[in-house]
Amino acid sequence: MKLTFKNDTFKILQIADTQEGRKVSPDTLALIKAALDREEPDLVVYSGDQIWGRGFHGDVNQVRRVLKELTAPVVERHLPFAICFGNHDRQVGISNADQFNDIYKSLPGCIGEQAEGIPGGGTYAVPLTASDGSGRTVMNLYLFDTGTDAKGGGYEAFDPAIIDWYRKTRDALKAETGHYVPSLVFQHIPMPEYYHVLRRVKKSEKGAIQAFRTHKNEFYKLGDTCRPGDMLEEPPSIPDINNGEFDALHEKGDILGVFVGHDHKNSFVGRYKDMDLGFTQSAGFNVYGNRTKRGVRCFVLHEDDPTHYDTYTRTYEELVGTKVHRPVFDYLSSKAPATMDAAIPMIVKTVVGLAVIVALIILLAKLL
Repeated sequence: MKLTFKNDTFKILQIADTQEGRKVSPDTLALIKAALDREEPDLVVYSGDQIWGRGFHGDVNQVRRVLKELTAPVVERHLPFAICFGNHDRQVGISNADQFNDIYKSLPGCIGEQAEGIPGGGTYAVPLTASDGSGRTVMNLYLFDTGTDAKGGGYEAFDPAIIDWYRKTRDALKAETGHYVPSLVFQHIPMPEYYHVLRRVKKSEKGAIQAFRTHKNEFYKLGDTCRPGDMLEEPPSIPDINNGEFDALHEKGDILGVFVGHDHKNSFVGRYKDMDLGFTQSAGFNVYGNRTKRGVRCFVLHEDDPTHYDTYTRTYEELVGTKVHRPVFDYLSSKAPATMDAAIPMIVKTVVGLAVIVALIILLAKLL
């Protein structure tokens, strides 16, 4: 399926981290439907963690049912969609390759062919062609599979084979068009360079967010290149090892921006070395998130000026309202730690607090 500009524009709607289980949240579906109706995109990108592994145990029929339900609003509107994978998708007990080839590709409108020489699924290029019907590539989209959880904690390093494939694809497009083609990247897990669009601050500064692992004992807020209304509510969860993805994407100037999900409460766009690094908040209501500020991100690309694009978010609150089906769960999950690294300080504080209470009880018992 060829994707072309219409009336000089092409609109993309990114849906991040629906992360649904065996029973899909009606609020997740309400958000997706309302966003599609408001924005009328030309392409939808599901950017990983569409589904959460727990409870499926490799049951392909149940996985197929849930993924069909999640994509139904797009399919019913006869829209093309593309997917990449996050760290949770394969935890259902079905490989990314099998999910991509046997489930997603069987659905009407699912585009993309897995990159040659790259195992799995969810790594490919999507060219956007001119509105004049010439087939000339105006812009390009890359979707990358960023892997899963690493042994011993954290996340896998970005696959160098994908970097090699990207360079070959980029150079082939240049040979075809005569120039490096302006492009956007969608993937699930952020690169280490995302910390370069943040500002390191003191722990005592109001709103400071504590980071972990490679940034242990550091605190951050949004940097100066971020935009009004942007949100940083948790530290970017990056791989411990930097395999040079950013440097490769930056070297020829073709990549305008990289957009990820993964950290559900973050929604911002910052700039580092003339490249945008953006987060899209989660859309799923069955896992932790930013309550009714869950949402989607929109991109408007311009045929007559392909090196510039517009991006903005739409939230559940804006599109649907403030009422959700499980308000107590929604509140409690919004307070839950996102990772085990984030949970440890909370556990320590709780244990210390309980110890103090017990000590006070013992002391009072002795005095009475």
